[in-house]
Amino acid sequence: MTGATETGKVINVRMCLGRFCRSISKATGTLTKPSRTTVAQFLEIWLDDVVRVTVRNSTYVSYKGVVKNHIDKRIGGIRLQKLEPSHVQGLYSAMEKDGASPRLRQLTHAVLHRALKQALRWGKVIRNVCDAVDFPRVPHKDIEPLTAEQVGRLLAAAKGDRLEAIYIVAIGSGLRLGELFGLQWADVNLKKGTISVSHTLSEVCGKLTLTEPKSKKGRRLVSLPQPVVDALVEHRKAMIAAGWAAVPYVFTNSVGGLLRRTHFHRNQFKPLLKRAGLPAIRFHDLRHTSATLLLAAGVHPKVVQERLGHAHISLTLDTYSHVLPAMEKDAASRLDSVLVATPDNQNGCQMVVKTG
Repeated sequence: MTGATETGKVINVRMCLGRFCRSISKATGTLTKPSRTTVAQFLEIWLDDVVRVTVRNSTYVSYKGVVKNHIDKRIGGIRLQKLEPSHVQGLYSAMEKDGASPRLRQLTHAVLHRALKQALRWGKVIRNVCDAVDFPRVPHKDIEPLTAEQVGRLLAAAKGDRLEAIYIVAIGSGLRLGELFGLQWADVNLKKGTISVSHTLSEVCGKLTLTEPKSKKGRRLVSLPQPVVDALVEHRKAMIAAGWAAVPYVFTNSVGGLLRRTHFHRNQFKPLLKRAGLPAIRFHDLRHTSATLLLAAGVHPKVVQERLGHAHISLTLDTYSHVLPAMEKDAASRLDSVLVATPDNQNGCQMVVKTG
């Protein structure tokens, strides 16, 4: 009887502890009902009910591809509530062994972390296991802007090209390739010398779509140097002469249609670089070239941020940190021209400010 009594006490204690833990869980909002929902099943719901209606279609397609091709294949069959940090760490390790790039592994982490954050909000899990994982790091890659001399060679090689103006505008404005492809004549004011950036042309699964910029900073008014205005004037004349006066887009393919990235890079940009004797840079490096030349010329980083449409100036400063040492040296030399050291009988030396 004593053994039975002791067993009963143990059972009662366990029941009380269970009720206590459940009450604490309710109070803290961490109670989750047992569920057989798998990671794959939850991600499907999350993609359809949250991602599809809150982000751009291109982002939705990107997330869906990551889920289908990487997450579902390796951990999709695990019950959501049974998912452990070791499963996630194993996912990243398996992707690395299969040759997935650091950037793809980082994107996979970002997608899974965001999904599990939503699961936590919905009370499907009691924690986000991605927080306990060493997420993939993307090695820092230096940008490859052109020098002023290389810019001259590029534009000389583009002279007379049907799309000569796109290279001049890219360097003179810092617009992204999608923004250039989506640029319409209604966005260009040749008299005032400005471009209103209000659209970008995206390609998702072979379909071209005109969308708005991702952020408020992306929608901006960019002032143009006179050579850029002159290039656009000549480009407009050429389009009218070709019978494309009614075509709304500034830059088109050889029949007046929308440009596609792959075709443009293969048939236009890469051959141009070869003719100019330049390294095989990305078109995006022309944007970096624009920013670097401006900063090297002493233009304030805040102005460069606004022209590029960066959401935060920290992004501008981090991206173009290679230019900052030269700016720092220039700042010191400018102070040299203002401050003068003069002898002082009592203190040895004192600083005075030039007054003209």
